[in-house]
Formats: sequence, structure tokens, C-alpha cells
Amino acid sequence: MVLHTYFRSSAAYRVRIALALKGLAYQSVPVHLLRGGGEQHSAAFAALNPAELVPVLVDGSVTLTQSLATIEYLDELHPAPPLLPADAAGRARVRALAQLIACEMHPLNNLRVLQYLEGPLKLDKEARSAWYAHWVGLGFQALEAMLQDPRTGTFCHGDTPTLADCCLVPQLTNAERFHVPLQAYPQVRRIGAACRALPAFAQAAPEAQADAT
Repeated sequence: MVLHTYFRSSAAYRVRIALALKGLAYQSVPVHLLRGGGEQHSAAFAALNPAELVPVLVDGSVTLTQSLATIEYLDELHPAPPLLPADAAGRARVRALAQLIACEMHPLNNLRVLQYLEGPLKLDKEARSAWYAHWVGLGFQALEAMLQDPRTGTFCHGDTPTLADCCLVPQLTNAERFHVPLQAYPQVRRIGAACRALPAFAQAAPEAQADAT
């Protein structure tokens, strides 16, 4: 398998966590999202993913985009350890937690949105940071409430990591990088710490990547 990735990309980070949890070997191909205006905008990369976003996972003749779809693909082909619960209600809850992060929080604050705010809309750094903190705060407020559920264990759902944890840690890492106050989210912080104590999460972390700069 070949993973086209960027060390700071939250979406690529999710997939790296899933690969590490499952112990799957892969070749990492860095795609620098800033150098030269963004290597993701090259014709070669756009041929892999017309959306010009990372990650892209190539598994033989299969080319996968979108991190959640990619992780579920990996989970179906390599079911141990499972990243989704065995019961339908549990799977729905884990997907809801993951989608809150990946579909509600992250799209408002990813690199291309922040670049648009600073570029065409001419927001200064302070305004951009306020934008980021606002949407992250709303998302984590909802996530913290959803985690007040008896099905929450050591991790987002039970006592083994799931798809939800693959999403939580990258979002938490980004929030910390942008200095967003997190004191109001004890469950989010506790689960993040439990995840980061695992070797798979450390292996997938941005600072552990070959392209980290």
C-alpha cells in the first residue's frame, strides 16, 4: 500500500492511526501542502484525487480518497483489531462521533479554508484565529456532551480505540497547535491522553513523520 500524506494533515493523520492500529505496512509518499503553492495542486496528484486533498491510499488497483471511507475499507479488509463495534447501534454512535469531527469541525478549519480567509477575504491572523477557535469550541462542546454516555470507556466507545478515536486525536492535536483553550473538555482531553499512550498513535503522530518540518 502507498499512502500519499502530509504530516500535519488531520485527515491523513486519521488514516495513519488506522494503519498503525492494524499493523499494516505501507509506503509513505509526502505531499507538501504549502511548498510551491501546494503539491496537491499538481497535475500528477490531481489525477489521483480530483479534489486535490490528502490522503490518498493506493492499495494495488484500488485508489481511495476521503479518510473515513478509507478507514472503513481497511476495517473491512483487515478486521482485526476492529475499528467499529459489532452491534448496529454501537457502529452508528462511533460513526456519529467521527463524523462530528471529520464532517462538522474539520472542514471549517482545514488549510484551504484558512488560506481563503487570509487571502481573498483578507482576514488578519487574529481574526483567523478567532474563526478557528469558534468552530473548534462549538464542535468540542458537542463532542464532550456526546461522550457523557455510559458506552464511553477508556476511549470514545468502550475500552479499545475505534474510528472515533482515529478522528479525535488529530483534531485535538490541531486545536493544541492553534492554542485553543481546552479546559472545558475533560473527556476529550482524557481520551486523547489514553490514545496517545498507545504506540500506534505515537507512530502516526505528525512529529514522527519523515516529512515533519
